[in-house]
Amino acid sequence: MSGAVGAGPRDGGGAGGAGAGYGGGRAGGPGDDAGGEVEALLRERLRLADEQIEMPAGMWARIKEADAGPAPTVVALPRRRPYVVVLAVAAAVAAVMLGVWWLVRPGPAEVKPAGPPSTVPVKVYNSESACRKGRTLECALRLARDPHAEYAARGNSAGRVWHGEVLAARCVVTDGQLVRDEQGVTSTRWYLVSRTDGVEGWLPGVRTRNTREVPVCSADVRSAPLG
Repeated sequence: MSGAVGAGPRDGGGAGGAGAGYGGGRAGGPGDDAGGEVEALLRERLRLADEQIEMPAGMWARIKEADAGPAPTVVALPRRRPYVVVLAVAAAVAAVMLGVWWLVRPGPAEVKPAGPPSTVPVKVYNSESACRKGRTLECALRLARDPHAEYAARGNSAGRVWHGEVLAARCVVTDGQLVRDEQGVTSTRWYLVSRTDGVEGWLPGVRTRNTREVPVCSADVRSAPLG
């Protein structure tokens, strides 16, 4: 009796343990099934969305044509040779130099026509008041051929002039023969003059009252004999 009664609790405990074990085994089953259903649902929706996407008409044909087209041609640029670069630089430098010369170039030279040397008008002065009118031989004043020779020498005469006559003086010497006029005025200045008729000679400084500047005669003029 006691053996039967003792067997009961051991069986019940075994059954309870077995039932607890079974129940624990089934506890994870519904969670796994729910995760699988969600994954299956997402895959189904993705498949449906993929089936609803429509490719535009002719798209694949255009892609194939683009792939089958000729490759773009690459054109090689010509290489510049060194002498071409040198010529270009030389031309640029020449252009700059020409522009600078054009800016700083001198103006046109003024060419004056050759002509007789410039002269200064001088007026003949006779210190004798009685000889200031008329053109008599007694009142004539001598033009000398040589300002360094004796004024009254017979061969030292180039022509005659009278009081008030205007002569053209080319130049003057300051070391000629000393001459004294009737009033005691002295001078070693002699003017190389010419009359209106072309006669040329040396006029003593005491025979004029010139107030204008006359250039000094050059050495070749001083040494040149009068015709």
